[in-house]
Amino acid sequence: MLPTVFLDYASTNHNDLDLSQLEQVGQPLILWDHTSPETLLEHIGDAEIVISNKVVVDASTLHRLKEQLKLICIAATGTNNVDLAAAKALGIPVCNVRNYGSRSVAEHCIGLIFALARQIPAYHQAVQAGTWQQSKHFCFLDYPISEIAGKTLGIIGYGTLGQATADLARAIGMKVIIAERLDAISIRPDRVSLDELFAQADVISLHCPLTEQTKGLINAERLRKMKPTAFLINTARGGLINETDLLEALQNNLIAGVGLDVLSLEPPTAANPLLQHSSPQLIITPHIAWASLKARQTLIDKIAEIIAKFQQGELLNQVN
Repeated sequence: MLPTVFLDYASTNHNDLDLSQLEQVGQPLILWDHTSPETLLEHIGDAEIVISNKVVVDASTLHRLKEQLKLICIAATGTNNVDLAAAKALGIPVCNVRNYGSRSVAEHCIGLIFALARQIPAYHQAVQAGTWQQSKHFCFLDYPISEIAGKTLGIIGYGTLGQATADLARAIGMKVIIAERLDAISIRPDRVSLDELFAQADVISLHCPLTEQTKGLINAERLRKMKPTAFLINTARGGLINETDLLEALQNNLIAGVGLDVLSLEPPTAANPLLQHSSPQLIITPHIAWASLKARQTLIDKIAEIIAKFQQGELLNQVN
């Protein structure tokens, strides 16, 4: 049996995962911590099954290996790192992993909302700077604190992750409104238009995939439609937001706060405008909303299940 190769295993593992199920179906299993474009072909070698979290497998690579590759497993739900059209044309099935980190992402999303509403970064920085120690009272109230209960959460993208976030939001007393799909002809009774969502929401949370239609979805025009007291949360894909427009909105107080777990380029460079803006109203975490231990273990086990089913002649979660 030809090997199974995981191109960027270190993006999922911190020496804390049980690989037994994956090793059983992937024999022999080759794990690469990291794969660059320059080492892609070398790392794939003669593998028939390739696992990739974020390593790009483009059309030229697929055409070069069309007689060899039998299955590509994306170790994530998002599929924008693989040229699906080329893979389909060449008869190479591509399968992704679903429903492995919905609770982890939802909890991170709600955590970002609380951090902004309770001004946790601002107060932490103030304590670190010695402000509390100099206070004449047992507390100081330099930064206004708001409560989440009763506020309206607007969700754009109501798949598994959006639904999990909505469930937690309702549990803490938030009202939830859901944006209608961008390509919808009419508005369903349980949905609202995008314009209505931007006007009503106290918090907007993004959970939609990155496509040509959604790229730059959050731009200057839409940011101006938000309440000046509203927060924007993105745990989906960085490309959904025009980052220059977002920075201008923050600097001009058009919105009250932003919580991001994703950026347009990852890892980012110093040129990213958001990284040049130091403010407790901007919280950026390094794409780890999905990464609880339980979620990462579930991811690995689901990849093993996909490969096992493929070996039995069945395709799970095929996306092309």
